[in-house]
Amino acid sequence: MSENAKKEILAGLDRPLRIGTRQSPLAMAQAQMTANALLSVHGWRPDQVILVPMIASGDKILDRALADVGGKALWTKELDHALGGGEIDCAVHSMKDVETIRPEEFIVAAILERADIHDRLIGSESIDGLAERAIVGTASPRRKAQLLRQRSDLDIRLIRGNVQTRLQKIADGEYDATLLAAAGLNRLDMEDVGTEISDEIMLPAPAQGAIGIETRSDDTHVRHLMHAISSPNTFRAVIAERLFLEQLTADCHSPVAALATIDSVTIHLRAEILLPDGSEFVAGSCSFDTGDVSAPGILADKLLGQASAELRAIFGR
Repeated sequence: MSENAKKEILAGLDRPLRIGTRQSPLAMAQAQMTANALLSVHGWRPDQVILVPMIASGDKILDRALADVGGKALWTKELDHALGGGEIDCAVHSMKDVETIRPEEFIVAAILERADIHDRLIGSESIDGLAERAIVGTASPRRKAQLLRQRSDLDIRLIRGNVQTRLQKIADGEYDATLLAAAGLNRLDMEDVGTEISDEIMLPAPAQGAIGIETRSDDTHVRHLMHAISSPNTFRAVIAERLFLEQLTADCHSPVAALATIDSVTIHLRAEILLPDGSEFVAGSCSFDTGDVSAPGILADKLLGQASAELRAIFGR
């Protein structure tokens, strides 16, 4: 990029770009990845970007499942308030934690290249290797349902806290095992922690491994800056997964998994919906052109059509 082009891009800001983030170690690492990408692609100095950390409601409530007290909005509302009020220019999110329906004043302007989509099991070499009635900690309805589908004897209990807190609870013997996203562990330089679980065994959460950056919808300048660091294929894949979720009207109580991959101009989407106890699941897949925004919803309707009345009720149908 020429120096004139860099100056032209920077012309819209007379101060450092302010990146909002939760202040957990993982969130801060993801925000720093975003900052580094911006510095690299735009040729900026380090002091032209600053991180603005804040405590999310979801980080304060550690004794209950977030689905019971507000859901995914507890990860985003403080950042939303700061972004809407002009205190920050953009907000960095783990896309799997962002509500499917967002306020119109915000837009996902970029999604970084996706990281490892797998879950990792900590405390055992495999799910089959867990002791009978082993206590497994998770806050995810998807992980709970997928575990119980394979091992109905497991004692699944709520576990909350950041990555380090959860790992300490395993080390202290409070739980026998837990599951964590490989992407988060890798971003914390914990590549050797846990055993990877195949996505054939545990299909990941929609948007797992993807970092998204939201801006104000009317801030065309910052949207342009973010567009330069976005991965087109990751963006298309994550949007397809979120469209699937939107058609399901899934919420934080809904055990659902989805993964889209892209081959040239074709998206391949795999998905499944489950009862919370894993006793029923319906899985399916489809392939469609990258410009087809209706196909994910059609797959959602197909899975619901194959489900029992009990499973459809989980999705309000």
